[in-house]
Amino acid sequence: MIRLPDAAGTLRVHEPRRSPAPPLPPGPPPRSRTVFAAAHVVADPFRNTTPHGRADLDWDATLAFRRHLWEHGLGVAEAMDTAQRGMGLDWPVAAELIRRSAAEARAAGGRIVCGAGTDQLPAASAVTPADVAAAYEEQLAVVEAAGARAVVMASRALAAVATGPDAYREVYGRLLRQTAEPVILHWLGPMFDPALEGYWGSTDLDAATDTLLAVVADHPDKVDGVKVSLLDAGRERALRQRLPHGVRCYTGDDFHYPELIEGDAPGGRHSDALLGVFDPLGPPAAHAVRKLDAGDHHAFRALLDPTVALARHLFERPTRYYKTGVVLLAWLSGHQEHFTMAGGLHAARTLPHLARAYELADGLGLFPDPEQAEARMKRLLSVHGIDP
Repeated sequence: MIRLPDAAGTLRVHEPRRSPAPPLPPGPPPRSRTVFAAAHVVADPFRNTTPHGRADLDWDATLAFRRHLWEHGLGVAEAMDTAQRGMGLDWPVAAELIRRSAAEARAAGGRIVCGAGTDQLPAASAVTPADVAAAYEEQLAVVEAAGARAVVMASRALAAVATGPDAYREVYGRLLRQTAEPVILHWLGPMFDPALEGYWGSTDLDAATDTLLAVVADHPDKVDGVKVSLLDAGRERALRQRLPHGVRCYTGDDFHYPELIEGDAPGGRHSDALLGVFDPLGPPAAHAVRKLDAGDHHAFRALLDPTVALARHLFERPTRYYKTGVVLLAWLSGHQEHFTMAGGLHAARTLPHLARAYELADGLGLFPDPEQAEARMKRLLSVHGIDP
């Protein structure tokens, strides 16, 4: 038994699982959908975990977690928002992460895509769209030299200096004309990063969608897909209907992913996946999508629908701090030996929020060792002055 705090300042009793859920065996990558988990990083707790200065990573634990995802058939989306890009992880460390993870992917036979952005730039007021394009080019070169495909991440700098849609078409056109392999374009909504308000040149989402689709239409052979992280299932469905044939829609919607991955009625469009929530949900998510491979839509939804309550909790506002809950669950699941994050981000969520994340994950049977998870959660509560 464990007593968990709620937002009202009271303690409620939770009876943890006594035995783990049946383990899901490793399996091959799903065939019917392309599925990437955006993976978190493991900080080195003995070095810099403050909000200041360069992050230090525990490379062994960070890469071991990627091997865990590959073992279960998921691809890894590396150096993305889940890895704290712009929230504790700077470009030099991200570049090293890309190089190491890409090498690990080759050794493991795992699929990987890596984020290329512009976070090496100084304050946005000091840059121009040409500077933004050059920064993208520098990062794309690192990704391509590592042997990985790129996700062209939304740029805070471009959002700050672009005066309208033409700047986006100019910058993205310059990049797509020179990429060696097709890339994934990333539309990250302001709920994930307030600095991206008005991306694609307008706060009108219909107009922004038109600009994104114009970029894709200009270079359809250079765009593998579009990752949409707007938490709006209807808008994602409408956008994917307008994508050229052969250009994927990768859902980044951590609220509606089961229905979006399943897709519309037979013959309709579906979304592939590039999701931060598939970091903690890796094995059951891969297992569920393999049910789609067999045509069993009912089993797919039966496996994934119960996970949505946890996902919605982890990604509740302020959404950008979802990484804190993701790392908590990695610690409770035994994938790392501490609950400490780069940039001090382990303090970005309240104790009641973390307690509810534990409770929901335990209810889903996500912890390979429930007794270890309970013991670790009790230690965290004790540090905060609660006798669990």
